[in-house]
Amino acid sequence: MRDHINTAAKKRYDIFCKIVDNFGDIGVCWRLAKQLANEHHLQVRLFIDDFASASKIIPELDFAKASQQINGIEICVWPTSAINPAEVVIETFACGLPDDFIRKMVQNKSIWINLEYLSAENWVSDFHAKPSPHPTLAITKHYFFPGFEDDTGGLIREKNITQTYNTQNLNCHPDKGQNLVTSTALDSDPRRNDNDKSTLKISLFCYLNAPVEDLLTALQANNHAAFVYVPASSILQNIAKFFGKDSLEIGETLTRKNLTVQVLPFLSQADYDQLLHSCDLNFVRGEDSWVRAIWAGKPFIWQPYIQTENTHLEKLNAFLATFYANFEQKEMLCEAHQCWSAGQLPNDVLQRYLNNLPATQAYTLAQAKQLTAQTDLAAKLVIFCNNARL
Repeated sequence: MRDHINTAAKKRYDIFCKIVDNFGDIGVCWRLAKQLANEHHLQVRLFIDDFASASKIIPELDFAKASQQINGIEICVWPTSAINPAEVVIETFACGLPDDFIRKMVQNKSIWINLEYLSAENWVSDFHAKPSPHPTLAITKHYFFPGFEDDTGGLIREKNITQTYNTQNLNCHPDKGQNLVTSTALDSDPRRNDNDKSTLKISLFCYLNAPVEDLLTALQANNHAAFVYVPASSILQNIAKFFGKDSLEIGETLTRKNLTVQVLPFLSQADYDQLLHSCDLNFVRGEDSWVRAIWAGKPFIWQPYIQTENTHLEKLNAFLATFYANFEQKEMLCEAHQCWSAGQLPNDVLQRYLNNLPATQAYTLAQAKQLTAQTDLAAKLVIFCNNARL
C-alpha cells in the first residue's frame, strides 16, 4: 500500500499531545511525528501541553520558546486562538482540542483524526476509521485505531525496521549505547563470559504495581547469572527496597547471589530500542515500549496500563490470543503475562517461561517479521487523509 501513496498530495499535519501521567503519549506522538516528517516529507507541527515532561523524550526542548524546530518538526506549546490549523489535525488519545481551534478547522476544512490507543480486541476492526460528526459544527472526526490486523490502522514502524533484523548483533551488550553509562556490571563482573549463552540479559520497564520483588527473588536463585538493566523510572524505589537501600543512583550496580542489577539513565528512544535488541528478555509497559519490544523480535512480557474494572486485562488477553495464536507453548507464556499484570509472579511460572525462552525467541521474531508485511500506521494515516480529499 505504501507505493500507492499520492506523494503529490503533500499536506501539513498538526499533532496534539496531552501528557497525562506517563511518557507513552509523548513517546508515540514523537515517533509518529518523526516518521511523517522524515519518511513522508510532510510539514509537521507537534503541540505539547507539558514541555517539562516531554523533555524526557525530547531533551533538546527549550522551555523558553513557544515554537522551535527539532528533527525537522515544529514543536509548539498548546495553541492559542491565533494559531491556524493545518490541513490534517491529529488529536491523540481523545486529548481534546481547543474550541476556537476547532472552529478554525471548520473554516479551513481540515481533516480531523482522533488517534486511539493500540488494541488487539476484536471490535477495533469494526470501529476503525469510522466518522463521528460534530454535534453543532460542520466537521467530522474520524477515529483511527492502531491494530494488528490489515483492516485496522496498523502499527508505528519505521522503514529501517527490517534492516535491523538483518544487521543487529545478537551478542551486542546494552552498555554499548552511545548515551548509556560507560561502566557496567557486564564489564566488571568476574562471572562474565561473552561466549556463555546461559547468561540472561533482561531489561525492566514496568509500572509501580508490577511484582518486581517476585522477579528479583526468583532471578537471584536462578541456576544461571542474570543481568537486569533498569532505565530510570518510578520503579527504582521498589528495587532499592529489595536491596535494603533508601534510594538508587544512575550507574549503580547491585549484586545478590546470581542476580546483578544495573541502573541506567532515562534513555533516548534510539538507546532504548538498542537496549531491547540487546537483551534476551524485555519487560515492557503501556504502548510505546510494547510495540518496540515486538520490533526487537525478542521475548517480552507486557504490562498494559491499569484501567478500572480490569479492562486492561481484557486488552492483555486479546493481544495474547492474537499474537501467540499459533504458538505451541501458548498456555505457559500467557500465564507469565497474566501473572505479571495481576501483581504476582510465582517462581514456577517464571521458570517455565525461562525454560521455553529459545522457542519464544524464534516465534516472536517470526511474528515480528510477519507484521512488517503490513502497511504501517503512518502510511495508513497518509493514505486515508489523501483519499479524504478526493
